[in-house]
Amino acid sequence: MILLLGATGYVGQAYQAYLGKNGIPHTPLSRRDADYTQPAILRDYLKANRPTFLINAAGYTGKPNVDACEIHKTECLQGNATFPGTVREVCESLDISWGHVSSGCIYTGKKADGSGFSETDKPNFSFRQDNCSWYSGTKALGEEILEGAENCYVWRLRIPFDNRDNPRNYLTKLLRYEKLLDAENSVSHLQEFVAVTYQTWEKGLEPGVYNVTNPGSITTRQVTEWIEESGIAPGKSYQFFESEDNFLKTAAKTPRSNCTMDTSKLRATGIPIRPVELAIKDALANWQTQP
Repeated sequence: MILLLGATGYVGQAYQAYLGKNGIPHTPLSRRDADYTQPAILRDYLKANRPTFLINAAGYTGKPNVDACEIHKTECLQGNATFPGTVREVCESLDISWGHVSSGCIYTGKKADGSGFSETDKPNFSFRQDNCSWYSGTKALGEEILEGAENCYVWRLRIPFDNRDNPRNYLTKLLRYEKLLDAENSVSHLQEFVAVTYQTWEKGLEPGVYNVTNPGSITTRQVTEWIEESGIAPGKSYQFFESEDNFLKTAAKTPRSNCTMDTSKLRATGIPIRPVELAIKDALANWQTQP
């Protein structure tokens, strides 16, 4: 049995759908049923139910975007840094393997040689550099807390998207925002992220950190061009900020992570994941609006 934490969130719901579709026995644990943020409660639940694997999709991202984390700092710190430490402590005490949904938003830009950041690169968008958003800072702390964790997979997600209209979907945001910042990023197709991460455990791969983004990178302007070509937003026109400085001065409360990720480690596993351009164009070709 797979135990799923954070099952009601955007990523957690995708895990539920994947596990259910593939007939994989799982239990989505709600905090209403058992407040799993409390170490003693989580330990008692795991001892009583003995899951074969635990997936932690719980965390704090802020709504509608990371600017909200600048207001709700305590909740963000607890959800993204303190809680992963709790899960580590409990799972290690009971010898339970588990996976944690982390983020690639602990980086900014590219490496000096122009390549993307790998799993072994230290975060350069964190509290230690004093250049980050509160959200990114807490996610970087969460990874620090998990350094050296036993039987733990750390899966880095970046800017999730798929073909279904949702406020958390990157493509939906591009459709709804009036003005955009043009930046280059690695991104993750949500359903592929879920399938790939589960398979890292199912196939018995070595625990550790994995960048789980679709190979390659895209710019905001590229995606808006593909949106226009797809015809899903007739009459939609796009405006862009003059620069990142202009964006920060006029439309944001905190800096954003814009970065590219190296997926060499993931590709070497043989687990399939589509190139980013193919994944985005396919999502647009099969776009589903909310009823």
